[in-house]
Amino acid sequence: MKLLVATGNRGKIKEIEHELAVAGLLAKGVELLGLKDLPPGWVDVVEDRPTFVGNALKKARHFAQISGLLTLADDSGLCVEALGGAPGVLSARYAGEPCDNAANNAKLLRAMDGVPEEKRQAKFVCAMALATPQADLAVMVDEVHGVILRQERGTHGFGYDPLFYFPELGMTTAELPMDKKSGISHRGKALRRMLGWMQEHWPELERL
Repeated sequence: MKLLVATGNRGKIKEIEHELAVAGLLAKGVELLGLKDLPPGWVDVVEDRPTFVGNALKKARHFAQISGLLTLADDSGLCVEALGGAPGVLSARYAGEPCDNAANNAKLLRAMDGVPEEKRQAKFVCAMALATPQADLAVMVDEVHGVILRQERGTHGFGYDPLFYFPELGMTTAELPMDKKSGISHRGKALRRMLGWMQEHWPELERL
């Protein structure tokens, strides 16, 4: 079974591949593909929905129809309380196009300059959707809470990971090893819920 993950972000694909292996789905013959594995000439999707769920569903439907494959898509981002929930669905493009992690982090630090320690709460949110060319199959949403630091820490992960701090762990997301990050991250939690759904519906998926 080929499963297309609707992203060109190798960091996301690596995280998802890790969870597929843990869940035993790679052993069942699931072959994981990313957008870079599609033939050239495909048209990207405009992520213009106002919610993470809306964007995840739009991406899953779009790339399932383009590829003809079972497609998993997510929309995830950072929501900072002191910024009214920003950058939210614009997280990847917070500093403008094209996506630039360093520029996004720099803009976030500027926006948070002067915000006191007790008001730097934030959450990562992930909505994950699974679709075939004919239908939407499932949607899962999860989140994780932390605070925004005043400077980056750690070299693992991607995006806002170096600034997202877990007080209970004393570490940022970018300081966590892959297995630890996957165990507590918003994407890891949403993905495990989705993989649980896939395992429960495995006979139907094999017939697709």
